[in-house]
Amino acid sequence: MKLTTKSEYSLLALIYIARNENKGFIKIEEICSKCDVPRKYMELLLTILRQSRYIKTRRGTSGGYKLAKPASKISVAEIIRVMDGALAPTESVSKYFFSPTPLSREKKLIKMMKEIRDYVADRLEALKLSDLV
Repeated sequence: MKLTTKSEYSLLALIYIARNENKGFIKIEEICSKCDVPRKYMELLLTILRQSRYIKTRRGTSGGYKLAKPASKISVAEIIRVMDGALAPTESVSKYFFSPTPLSREKKLIKMMKEIRDYVADRLEALKLSDLV
């Protein structure tokens, strides 16, 4: 698993939104400023998060973005999967994005990769946005 800027900036944006949920809807300019992300890129990320039902949007002068569900119900693993795909070190041990790879021929290596996958997945599933706020 390697995080891309999609996951990293999405997590930063969600944490910022969660920290400021008492303000209601947060403007994209504020999110971009605090996360130091260009607006066009943040719009792309927020669109993906909205389509995946992690955030809600509202148009207009009182509009912006807010979490669609409590931060305690959103795991870091979910966001990484939405943005980057598998948490597994190789697709041949992925639970959600399985695809055979050359490593599939070596059972002991696959077993070790599954152990790594399980450790990473368990840790990131247990880590909620609320833990980071």
